[in-house]
Amino acid sequence: MKRILFLLPLLIIYSGCREKNSFMVHGNVKGEKSGYIYLSHVELDSPQLVDSAKIKGNGSFKFRVKASEPDFYQVSFSNSNFITLLAAPGEKISLDFNSKNLYDNYKVSGSTGSEKLQMLDQSLIDTKRKLDSLVVLYNKAATEPDFDKKGPGLDASYIELVKAQRRKNIEFIINNITSLAAIKALYQRINEDTYVLYDPKDLQYLKIVSDSLNKYYPQSKHVQALTRDFEKELQIMNTRILGSLSENLEPVKLNPDLRNTEGRRISLESLRGKYVLVTFWSVRSKECVAENLQLKEFYKMYSKKGFEIYQINLDANENDWLSAVKFDELPWISVREDNPANPVNARLFNVRELPASYLFNKQGDLEATNLHGRTLKLKLDQLFNN
Repeated sequence: MKRILFLLPLLIIYSGCREKNSFMVHGNVKGEKSGYIYLSHVELDSPQLVDSAKIKGNGSFKFRVKASEPDFYQVSFSNSNFITLLAAPGEKISLDFNSKNLYDNYKVSGSTGSEKLQMLDQSLIDTKRKLDSLVVLYNKAATEPDFDKKGPGLDASYIELVKAQRRKNIEFIINNITSLAAIKALYQRINEDTYVLYDPKDLQYLKIVSDSLNKYYPQSKHVQALTRDFEKELQIMNTRILGSLSENLEPVKLNPDLRNTEGRRISLESLRGKYVLVTFWSVRSKECVAENLQLKEFYKMYSKKGFEIYQINLDANENDWLSAVKFDELPWISVREDNPANPVNARLFNVRELPASYLFNKQGDLEATNLHGRTLKLKLDQLFNN
């Protein structure tokens, strides 16, 4: 008996150490009585499968995972049907799913980080649903005779929802500055083209979170990647010599006359009779490169109907620009500032961020500014498909 009593404290100590080096996930999927559910570790590029669990007849499942620090994981049925956890050693995480669509109104407890992520996800899901409803109303209104009256109001409502979501994410970051959950708040997207934190000023939040988390989790791959991303974005911003741009000049009066890839000068005025999208870009901006791929689709659809793109490059290295135009097979008019160190046209157009765009009508008057993605597509559909 004494020997058994002597071993009991050792068992308690061993059990405690085991809990500190792992976390548990147990859950239930309502209505699901068979099949498997998967747990993946979220690496920088893609989730890596850690374990799978068979769902029991009552819908329950369980995982135990070795872990030395808080990190991101996914519980999933597939690549598109998952929820994200921020699990820490020692946690016993409880999950209840109301349907096989895991992300649809689930419950999580036993993990502070995971509860924070759910709050972030649910907020963005609600906003996206409202935005989708506005898109439906906008598309319907675009076919009606009083669109000129309804359209601006719907656009304003859409923009206000996006701004409200941005404010929510900023508030979350400020209130959770020492949590890895703040990283997700930095990188959430409204859609493939738009981050929730879309304003150039939001770069400050990358720095704030990076500085804070480096104190608490210096070995985390996610924190290290965030630091690298901040340094890269800061460098890009510093290359945009746009700090002292004029506030007063009217873009509609401007007439860029710049050299294309073959050295021939082309003026904006020479394109009268077409709808022309003047865009400013840099090879070093991933947003610009991504937008060019989308612009290629729009150009293919509308160029034969009277749509042209006049794209002005701001890179210091001319060869970088020439290589990018050739490699990406950009089909429109590609020109470059005569002196990128003194970007006259960017200054006169009052460019504040990249990519920037200005749509001119057939008469050479300014029609709209900074149309991107969905908004640009709707505008082009309105101009060419009605």
